[in-house]
Amino acid sequence: MSAWATWLRCRVPRPAAEARVVLLPHAGGAASFYADWAAAMSPTLEAVTVQYPGREDRLADPFAMGMAALAEDIASALSEQDSRPIVLFGHSLGALVAYEVARTLESRYCTTPVRLVVSGRRAPSDPPGGAVHLMSDDAIVKELIELGGTSGDLLADPDTRSVFLPAIREDFRLAETYRHVAGVEPNCPISSVIGSEDTEVNAAQAKRWVEHSRGPFDLNILPGGHFYLLEQAEAVLDILARPVPMKKGEQ
Repeated sequence: MSAWATWLRCRVPRPAAEARVVLLPHAGGAASFYADWAAAMSPTLEAVTVQYPGREDRLADPFAMGMAALAEDIASALSEQDSRPIVLFGHSLGALVAYEVARTLESRYCTTPVRLVVSGRRAPSDPPGGAVHLMSDDAIVKELIELGGTSGDLLADPDTRSVFLPAIREDFRLAETYRHVAGVEPNCPISSVIGSEDTEVNAAQAKRWVEHSRGPFDLNILPGGHFYLLEQAEAVLDILARPVPMKKGEQ
């Protein structure tokens, strides 16, 4: 199986689309989280979702060794396809992964995304903190429910927990042990998007993403909490469909 088929899912192929939007899920998330976005996206864009190992149709696959390895595998899979422009979108943990994928694409594959959209996440150079990955199963479930992205009923069943919690714990480990390493920064516009009531990241923290871009930066605040995008999907899709701003010196 090719790296593309292993890592990426395309529900609505659009061979004539002008650009490809690569969607990266949050901690514990899977490709199905963005299932409704593909058809709702602008017809000029084709949505492709990353499927992390250890969940859904990759349940038996081993977890990534670390953030660098994860970004390398995703970037390698993306490099197998045609040369259409790439827009990267990641929510929470996915924002960090998208950022590292952008850096890897540029440094290893001579490919610069046309836009990086980071959602619900503070800047990479901010210490991540947290120890959710070390908590008991009950404590992790409580944390997920408080964040708003997971049904408590789903994880109440012990058998269901045994399937989902290993990936969730591993994803939190990736996010909470991440440490930014100085190096090439994405040479593309960065758009940061947060919920107005998000307890995980505030506007000041989100604005520090500007320090990690060599291109234009903008901050977007939408109504809602950490999982604002469940209710604000249309607004996020509008952000993804915006024309790419020109860099200084371009005509």
